[in-house]
Amino acid sequence: MTALGLPPLRQELALLPGPTLPDGQPSWTLHDPARNLFFQLDWPTVAMLQRWEMGPDALLDDIAQATTLHLDASHLQTVLAFLKQNQLLATLPGQAAAMAEQLARRKGGIGQWLLHNYLFFRIPLIRPDAWLTRLAPRIAGLYTRRFVWLTLLAGLFGLLGVMREWDTYRNTLVEMVSWSGALAYGITLIGVKVLHELGHGFTAKRFGCRIPTMGVAFLVMWPVAYTDTNEVWRLTSRRQRLQVAAAGIVTELAIALWATLLWVLLPDGPVRMGAFLLSSSTWISTVLINASPFMRFDGYFLLADALQIPNLHTRAFALARWDLRERLFHLGAPRPEPFPAARHASLILFAWATWIYRLVLFLGIAFLVYHFFIKAVGILLFLVEITWFVARPLASELAVWRELWPILRTRPATWRSLLLAASGLALILLPWPARVVQSAVLYPISEQVVYAPRNAQLVARHAAPGQVVGRDAPLFELASPELDHRERQNAARREQLAWQSGASAFDAEQRKDWQILNEQLGISQAESRTVQADAGQYHPRATMDGIVRDTDPDLHPGDWLTPREVLARVTGRGILRAVVYVEDEALGRLSVGDRAVFIADGHDGPDLRMHVVEIDSDATHVLGEAELASLFGGTVSVREKHGVLYPERAVYRVVLQSDAELPPPQHRWRGTLAIACAWEAPGLRYVRQAAAVLWRELGF
Repeated sequence: MTALGLPPLRQELALLPGPTLPDGQPSWTLHDPARNLFFQLDWPTVAMLQRWEMGPDALLDDIAQATTLHLDASHLQTVLAFLKQNQLLATLPGQAAAMAEQLARRKGGIGQWLLHNYLFFRIPLIRPDAWLTRLAPRIAGLYTRRFVWLTLLAGLFGLLGVMREWDTYRNTLVEMVSWSGALAYGITLIGVKVLHELGHGFTAKRFGCRIPTMGVAFLVMWPVAYTDTNEVWRLTSRRQRLQVAAAGIVTELAIALWATLLWVLLPDGPVRMGAFLLSSSTWISTVLINASPFMRFDGYFLLADALQIPNLHTRAFALARWDLRERLFHLGAPRPEPFPAARHASLILFAWATWIYRLVLFLGIAFLVYHFFIKAVGILLFLVEITWFVARPLASELAVWRELWPILRTRPATWRSLLLAASGLALILLPWPARVVQSAVLYPISEQVVYAPRNAQLVARHAAPGQVVGRDAPLFELASPELDHRERQNAARREQLAWQSGASAFDAEQRKDWQILNEQLGISQAESRTVQADAGQYHPRATMDGIVRDTDPDLHPGDWLTPREVLARVTGRGILRAVVYVEDEALGRLSVGDRAVFIADGHDGPDLRMHVVEIDSDATHVLGEAELASLFGGTVSVREKHGVLYPERAVYRVVLQSDAELPPPQHRWRGTLAIACAWEAPGLRYVRQAAAVLWRELGF
């Protein structure tokens, strides 16, 4: 501490001129060479640092007299806290023990060290500054307008060529979906990312910045190449900083454009395949990873520099948290920092988009970590991911609410928000009427299907479509030359055996074969009865009172029929039956007797009330009702193999019957069936599903 009460600054710190801030005031960049860190300072902060040796009172008085700024002790305390927090003050005699304790507290225990180094750590691989300095002049041509225009022209011709050969390009992409293709993409991506980082390094070197290290950073065990371009903060030109930030993306896009043109021009072979890998992988990695502003990759720094908002994530998050508290509790607290209305709203939306993106991303990473490690370690790392990236931010915000509770409970908006939250929770946790809605097929229980027998010819038709027939009424008269031939042949055989059996009484030799002749005669008589039975198929009759449907109006006497061809259906008055398939999640809510309503597709069929009569306990392996398959407009997802439909997920067959007897409809209807099942809380099914997955995965 000085005699005037302000601790001295570290002597090696450098204050550099910075860019003009969005509000027009100048800025400076404070460089900490020991850690190669840079801090952007505004005019009031620099004014205080320039007069730091004066002491607090003289410092504030001199600023008030020499400038138009009006600062007080609170501003000075804020700057002092900033300097202490970022270790920018000189170490005085006797402070070693306190600093060591502070360092140990910051490092934490072995568990905290493992946690931080698991979530993020860097491995410097090379110190490229010297050879980047030597090589930078040799690639200066890549930064000329001529090369930029050539690259754009190459990309235009390449994209036009890909459009003409899009089917070939797409098929190549599909063919690469394999382990060997993934390996090739991985190797290509590594090469592209090396060039990406060199793009940052060479561009920064053009503007005189030092590049101390390049290496690999691990974000939740996922490798990401990095280049230390911290010295870019020395640059006063925002345009130059944007060029350095965009250099990696521009490098990848240039590679993609030239590789696309090469793929169009080259003949088939390994070189063309290499061009394809470069073009496809580079487009994907650039758009999905580097250009995204939701993680601290190139897209984030580009957006932050373009908006001139350093620490964009931190400041947007603070604004979004403030906005959330104001909307929920109407605290009337001042904004973390003022922005124009449009910028204010866009930063809040950006914060929420980033939170949602990170939630999805970190959940996905957590599941990947779980599956790629052995089960015990995977579960532990999964919990670490969820705790650190999901539960920890929520707990931090709830802790702030708890501290503000003495104020919050006095606000009417707080109780309105709690009431809305309780109502939403009740909607999720309290039972609600539930129903299962699926495609179903309806058909009468009493139905006779008339099929054509083998080798049949239509002789006469006795029933027209829609005709009401009684039991045992003739429907068709058919003829079969083969059956007639069998009957004549059998009759002749029977007559011969009967004559031989009768003549055996007058012939001693034939008398010995009398028993054999009688047995053969019995066989012939049985064959005759078989022929008569088969002949009944050629004279079909109605087995019930009903209506004739589905007869072919183009059939005429003399026409030959195909075996097993449907000639007609006779539907009788009575109970109708419906078949529906439900998934495992809905099965537990159904029981025999549940009420249901069937509505035919197109609303031109029967709409009737039904009830559940049968529920299969085993999943259906083969879908018997093709009308319900997704391939034909139904709701059951299936795959077809050799004409057989196999459900994609476990589904269970449920049978229903109509509550009353009805006139016979057409033979089958497809429609929508809504079954009123047991009441259930909407959130319970998700809890049950999560518990089932957890129980399954905990089984070692």
